[in-house]
Amino acid sequence: MSERYNAGPRRNRLLEHPLVRLTAVRFHEFVREPEALFWTFAFPILLAAGLGVAFRNQPANVLPVAAATQQIARALGAEPLLSVRRLPVAAAEDALRAGKVVLAAESGVGGSVVYRYDPTNPDGRAARLLADAAIQRAAGRADPVPAGDSLVHEPGSRYIDFLIPGLLGMSLMGNAIWGVGYAIVDARRKKLIKRLVATPMPRRYYLLSFVLSRLGLLIAEVGAILGFAVALFGTPLRGPWLALAALCVLASLMFCFLGLLIASRARTIEAASGLMNVAMMPMWIFSGVFFSSERFPAFLQPAIKALPLTALIDALRANMLQGAGLAQTAPQVAVMGVWLVGCFALAVKFFRWR
Repeated sequence: MSERYNAGPRRNRLLEHPLVRLTAVRFHEFVREPEALFWTFAFPILLAAGLGVAFRNQPANVLPVAAATQQIARALGAEPLLSVRRLPVAAAEDALRAGKVVLAAESGVGGSVVYRYDPTNPDGRAARLLADAAIQRAAGRADPVPAGDSLVHEPGSRYIDFLIPGLLGMSLMGNAIWGVGYAIVDARRKKLIKRLVATPMPRRYYLLSFVLSRLGLLIAEVGAILGFAVALFGTPLRGPWLALAALCVLASLMFCFLGLLIASRARTIEAASGLMNVAMMPMWIFSGVFFSSERFPAFLQPAIKALPLTALIDALRANMLQGAGLAQTAPQVAVMGVWLVGCFALAVKFFRWR
């Protein structure tokens, strides 16, 4: 009986602990904001759905081309990826200028064939290769090396599979930086921090409550995005679940401390918003959210690889698509660790309570 009697007061003391109460306040503030719920849960899902449908796997495009003679039209018609229209030379040139065809083939001097197309148009270049191969085969060319196709439809090689880790990383970054930075600056602007500092509450509890609330929301945030991707698009999760969870927790802490650093001195919402956008915009562009960061020039790669979002997205893609564990993603984890420690140290040093 004495143990039961003591358990009740202990439980009540735990619930009344300043850190527990402050963390609960963070949750209540988040739940009461419809905009925060939309940007945290609905927006990444809607973005993934839209891009997944727009860039879904489709059959190969059939390219429209024009042929000036019946002989050329017959030869091009043997290529299934070309849709051939029989048009006189003048009409074919008009169709090419109007974008109705991507290539026009006509007879040249001495039995040759002339191809008219725009070299800056990828469809025009592809049509030129297909058309010339069809013309040469019709003229009796035999390929010296037999070749065949082995078509592969493997989850993990699609654009949506490439996109989901990028959206997850972007969501973790945005929600952590905005969730911490905006709330702190808003409290400083309303002089709430000044009042809390005047109480017996340890100052570390106030800052720690933001971190704990973000970690508490992490399960729902990550689960919503990954659950949607797996259920609707069959996105693979090949790596260890514990490694994926560790990467998300590390990333959330890292971006929380980055948001804390950004908000350490800002006094207005406008100043904080500007600083947050300055911090996040380069990572949205360079870190490979929507396309590979390898597209940028080689001299930029060291700086791009040093960005925290780049390290996170590379680690998430390695885990989800290649089955990598923490050992295989050690370089990316090290980059995130440096950012975590650096941002935390600078935030503690420069944080302004009043």
